[in-house]
Amino acid sequence: MGRATTSRPETTGAPRVTVLTGAGISTDSGIPDFRGPQGVWTRDPQAARLLEHGPYMSDPAIRQRTWQMWRDSPVWDAQPTPAHRSLVDLERAGLLTAICTQNFDGLHQRAGSSRAAVLELHGSLSGSRCLRCDARERTADVLARLDVDPDPHCAACGGPLATDVVMFGEALPGDVLDAAVEAAASCDVFVAIGSTLTVQPVASLTAVAAEAGARVLIVNAQPTPFDRMADRVDRRPIQVALPDLVSELLTAR
Repeated sequence: MGRATTSRPETTGAPRVTVLTGAGISTDSGIPDFRGPQGVWTRDPQAARLLEHGPYMSDPAIRQRTWQMWRDSPVWDAQPTPAHRSLVDLERAGLLTAICTQNFDGLHQRAGSSRAAVLELHGSLSGSRCLRCDARERTADVLARLDVDPDPHCAACGGPLATDVVMFGEALPGDVLDAAVEAAASCDVFVAIGSTLTVQPVASLTAVAAEAGARVLIVNAQPTPFDRMADRVDRRPIQVALPDLVSELLTAR
């Protein structure tokens, strides 16, 4: 992802804020991250194979294990945190341009963020689709029949089903990525929260914002490759740092 070509509008008063959220914002909801020191893939690198498109398509055993993983996921019982809710306050105040999220847990929407504001760059766990004909189905309905159908297939064409979570080897949804680039290029403040900023092309939204002249704020416990271009790096727990930052932005408008 190169330098954004979108022209940057003039600032007229309240700052426009674009947010990028990673798994770190949801760990206090009971959802483990993937790449952190205690992340799912850090502790078990083979677990990442369950989200690789090629093996998923070719190996029924992989598909069964992946569906079992989704059924057992803590996402279903997770609740939004104060950090999620603070972004709702930012939106209601009219300062939020977009929440560009790498998460598929739906916690931003459960917290009260509008669906229009949340750009789910890595997809969503709530819906599923046929990988052959793209027929749609609720993930909850697929999970409900796993005991009798552990490798679920499409009722219409017989193709394998998968959740809407973007797998390795699949492209990100182009319209969502385009909207995220636009939001990064046109904001006054870009806040990256709880992301290692190592997964491309999403991580490069940080560079898009910086190159367009936005203030870049990074809230993450561990160093990221983009710390050097940040105006501020906050290592405090996200549940403390983000509400404080939102309060600061609301006060300064």
